[in-house]
Amino acid sequence: MKRIKLLSLFVVCTVLFVACTDDLNTEPKVELSLEQLLQQDPNAITGIMSKLYGSFALSGPNGPGSSDISDDPGESPFLRGIVNLQEFTADGMKNRWGDNGLDQLTTASNWDENNKFFRYLYNRIYYTIPQCNNLLVVLNNVNIPNKESIKSEVRFLRSLAYYYMIDCFGKGVLVTEADAGVSTPLPQSSRLELFNYVESELLAIENTIASTNDYGRANKAVVRMLLAKLYLNAEVYTGTQRYTDALTYTKKVIDEGGYTLATNFQKNFTGDNNTSPEIIYPLLADALVSQSFGNTTYLVNGSLNSATMTLNTYGATQGWAGHRATKAWYGLFGNLQTSTDVRASLFWTSGHTYEMTDYKEWTNGYPSIKFRNNNFGTTSTPTDFSGTDFPLFRLADAYLMYAECVVRGATGGSIGQAVTYVNDLRLRSNASIITAGDLNLNFIIDERGRELMLEGHRRSDLIRFGKFTGGSYLWPWKGNTLNGSPIPNTYNVFPIPLTALQANPNLTQNPGY
Repeated sequence: MKRIKLLSLFVVCTVLFVACTDDLNTEPKVELSLEQLLQQDPNAITGIMSKLYGSFALSGPNGPGSSDISDDPGESPFLRGIVNLQEFTADGMKNRWGDNGLDQLTTASNWDENNKFFRYLYNRIYYTIPQCNNLLVVLNNVNIPNKESIKSEVRFLRSLAYYYMIDCFGKGVLVTEADAGVSTPLPQSSRLELFNYVESELLAIENTIASTNDYGRANKAVVRMLLAKLYLNAEVYTGTQRYTDALTYTKKVIDEGGYTLATNFQKNFTGDNNTSPEIIYPLLADALVSQSFGNTTYLVNGSLNSATMTLNTYGATQGWAGHRATKAWYGLFGNLQTSTDVRASLFWTSGHTYEMTDYKEWTNGYPSIKFRNNNFGTTSTPTDFSGTDFPLFRLADAYLMYAECVVRGATGGSIGQAVTYVNDLRLRSNASIITAGDLNLNFIIDERGRELMLEGHRRSDLIRFGKFTGGSYLWPWKGNTLNGSPIPNTYNVFPIPLTALQANPNLTQNPGY
């Protein structure tokens, strides 16, 4: 079992935190017992921080059946929401279960404020943010080792949660530790206001967070990577492009972060991927001590089915028969049988059809075997839950971000270096190298698909490239038709859940819903 240091006081810290998910947007509350704990034992901060980090991958403190919030513990974890809303709504991955709203994500159709999967992510965001606020209030009143760096970690996690609010919902309520004790509903903040806040937070903590940290915790490079992501999508979020700023911070990640590409692409997605030198920021998993239906268990088990596949080959004991890729993903590699690209081999084709004529039929489309629970190059025992960490940020993404920024006209980089970075990725996967003449936006969005699909980026990428809504780019089952049909620009953001609108009368629905 891999060593994970962030789980030592998970349960006790859960008791000490008070959630605000009934209000979602109003008052962060603080239990003095948390302050007393830190006064008595400053080292308890490690366990307290584990609660915050765990909120992005786990459902609750007492195993996979427990939940920090009132939503279903199996369906509602944060990472599961990222996969559902970023991958299944886009071109490359589809889910066949269709239960109570999942069909609408898979077909990018009939979205409304009642869909529970929108509510799940929204609620998780507004569970994590108040927890961060709670702890910041307490930290201002106690003395602990490395206090400023730890406060910066908390502010990063809060910024990460707000990033998904900006990206997915486009607006929300801005609540910080300064709002402690406020009992009235807070005002709505625009996408620009949330963007400016997250930008200011990340800039403020860039030089106060540790340059290095324990595996699974944020450091300076992680902060810079999120800042680069924010700037990369700035034109979508604010109407003003910031590609030069995105390039500046991407270069800092590449040049100063100390990360290197894993020698083998697959090493980033196996049960021992904590040894990969490429992963900048993972969401941790452990098959025994941090079980969840919402971490990579969802990706591994959800992509397997004993009817057509061998489960233990991928370190699993269960196959949920849910997720398959479409030709919009594996078609990027051309003929899978003749392609030399290692990434093209990560689909299960036996017993499955190339065309997805029925997205609810398991054998239509190829399951992705990119994520698996077995170790890379060593033996491991299959388990019910996955111990594979989720690489939320990795160096390959930074390389492709560099190339995109340069192609989009950012200053401070070069086409030559961009080509080198792209070819580094392609050579690793035994794909043919490219020249400067090949490097354009169409190539980049396709290469991002080949390299990063199923890692929580695809919907945002398609929106940034102008390919998500409308009819200029169609994929199987877009708009709930076999060959794809246009969807409205409304769908560039998700609807604000009805429960949030009811909880705070200052919130308004996104246009078109």
